[in-house]
Amino acid sequence: MFLSKPDESNSCGIFTLGHFILIILTTIGIITALIKTKNKTKEDVSKIIKNMTIIVWILEFFRIGFNLYIGEIYNVNSWMPLYYCSLLLYAGAMSSFGKGKIKRAGDVFLATGGIIGGIIFIILPTTSLPSYPMLHFLSIHSFFFHGAMVYLGLLINITHYIKLEWKDIGYFASLVGILCIVALVINNICDSNLMFISKDFPGTPVTILYHLVGKWFTPIMIIIQMTLPFIVVFLILKIIAKCKDKTVK
Repeated sequence: MFLSKPDESNSCGIFTLGHFILIILTTIGIITALIKTKNKTKEDVSKIIKNMTIIVWILEFFRIGFNLYIGEIYNVNSWMPLYYCSLLLYAGAMSSFGKGKIKRAGDVFLATGGIIGGIIFIILPTTSLPSYPMLHFLSIHSFFFHGAMVYLGLLINITHYIKLEWKDIGYFASLVGILCIVALVINNICDSNLMFISKDFPGTPVTILYHLVGKWFTPIMIIIQMTLPFIVVFLILKIIAKCKDKTVK
C-alpha cells in the first residue's frame, strides 16, 4: 500500500475520514514546530530553512523516482516539479544559498505565497488523495511538503526574519512569473498542464475560472498566481500590525 500504483477504488479521497486525519496531524505538527521555534534567532531560522529545504529536495527526488518507476515518464504532469507549490523547492534554495536579490526573492515567497499554497493544498489535496490511500508515500509526502510550506512561512513572519514591504511584490511576481513561463513552454511541447495554466482542472476551483474567462484563462491564471497570494498575506500582516498598535495604545 505504501508504494502502490494509483488506484482510485482504493484511494483516500477528499473530505473523508483519512483526509481529516491528515489535516489534523499536519496542523498539530505545524503548531508544535512553531511553539518550539517561535523564539529562534535569525541565524537559527536561516538554518531551519536550509535544513528543511534539503529535506524536501531529497523527498522530491524520491517522489519523482517513484512516478517514473510506475511508468509515468510520459505524463509530465505527474513528476515535473513545476507547479505553484513546487516553488518551495526553488525559493528554499534561493533563501538558503542565495545572496542579495536572489535570497530576498526566496524569502519573500516563503513568507507569503508558501503559506497560501500550503493551506490550499491541505484543504484540497487534488493531486494525491484522489488517487492514493492515506498511508501511501505520496499522500504522506504531500502533506509533509505543504505543511512545511505553511510552517516556514509562519515562522518567518512570527520571528520577523524579514520585514515584508509592498515593493517585495516585484520579487514575488518575478519568481512566480519565471516558473510560469517555463511551465507554459513545456505545456506547449508536451501537452501538459504544469502550473495549471494551460488547461481546465476539473473538480477544483480552477475549473470555475476556466469556464468564466474562456480564452483569457492562461494570462489571467498567471497574473493571479503572480500577485494574489502575496497581496492576501501582506494585507493580513498589515491588519494584524494595526490591531497590535491599537492594543498597545
